[in-house]
Amino acid sequence: MEIDCEPEDSLISSFDEDCVQLGGVKDMRLEAEAVVSDVLFAVTEMYVSQSLDCALDVAYINVEIREGTRFCLELTEAGLRVVGYAFDQVDESLSTQYHETVYSLLDTLSPGYRAAFGNALLQRLERLKQNGQ
Repeated sequence: MEIDCEPEDSLISSFDEDCVQLGGVKDMRLEAEAVVSDVLFAVTEMYVSQSLDCALDVAYINVEIREGTRFCLELTEAGLRVVGYAFDQVDESLSTQYHETVYSLLDTLSPGYRAAFGNALLQRLERLKQNGQ
């Protein structure tokens, strides 16, 4: 079983907390925007696809990780998963694993993300330590 760790709320917020509910259904486009804002600092490029159709139940996110590889991600109530290996590309034949959080997904795809995320936490801890003394 995979356990997701998130940094403290002041550094990165959970996109579930920022979502907008419409009649009990999350608006996945707004969820996707929140996902992007949470982790943009730790990837090369990331944005919600304007080419692929988003709906209340699905949104697509393009991401280029620090290693230069590009992915198209699908966001649904089930979580996030890779659906293509280029921006705005959905390969229906792919059956990739769903991840509950963007942190978990990027942690499996990108050592550079993992390092950037860890560095951001260390910097935050250093600032807290300096302010506390």
